[in-house]
Amino acid sequence: MKYALFTGATGGLGGAGARAMAQEGWTVFAAGTNAKALEELGKEQNIIPIMINITDQDSIDSAYAEIRKITPTLDAIINFSGIHMMASLIEGDVVNDLERMLDINVMGMARINKTFFPMVKAGNGRIINCSSECGWMKAQPFNGPYTITKYAVEAYNDSLRRELLWQDVPVVKIQPGSFKTNMHEQAEAGFNKLLDNTQYYQKQLKRMKPMMQIELKMANDPKHLVKALLNAVNSDKPKINYRVKNSKLLGSLEFIPDKMIDVIYKTLLK
Repeated sequence: MKYALFTGATGGLGGAGARAMAQEGWTVFAAGTNAKALEELGKEQNIIPIMINITDQDSIDSAYAEIRKITPTLDAIINFSGIHMMASLIEGDVVNDLERMLDINVMGMARINKTFFPMVKAGNGRIINCSSECGWMKAQPFNGPYTITKYAVEAYNDSLRRELLWQDVPVVKIQPGSFKTNMHEQAEAGFNKLLDNTQYYQKQLKRMKPMMQIELKMANDPKHLVKALLNAVNSDKPKINYRVKNSKLLGSLEFIPDKMIDVIYKTLLK
């Protein structure tokens, strides 16, 4: 029997991934903070719901003790916990928002992997960290806080992978594009809040909104991400990273010099 700890399992993508793994015979410790969603997950075969606040080490330690009662080893840790918001880097409560996002998107991942590493090591398992297309693409305006956290996830993941080469524990990175989940609602709500309260960017944000809505409408079916996740957890030789349905439009900017991108933004949103 294979055991996996899956954080962010109460979210749209995380829930789909946890259910898919359970259907393939994995025993999944589905972790999150949404009690109602955990209750629903607990009705599924092979899923054991577990309340974990990844920003609280005491909560993580308590979960560790509970999981150790069931199994001494893990075959995989899958980190899908994360939040998103669009915000200016010079307006609003951005410092507190950024601290919160870093605490969840980056530090939470680090806490989980540090705490449960002995179980993964003992089980000859692997660690899978969810990043984003924003983690490798050039930064976009008004998505700074989220992009900062995903750049950090990229650096954390790659450093961890190279450190664990000597421990024979594979570390895999998943870089999703846009998918139809409740994170879209978070993005749109954050954008509307910024538009309603900005002192500096009314014109730019109004011009940007239709572009954002087009991107949201082009969001992909989560089944594509689930397929990549199953490959990452089941493959004898997983790839070091899986890019899943990344934006071709935003990806094309990678081939344009930064100064030219600045000119494009300034002209397009003038």
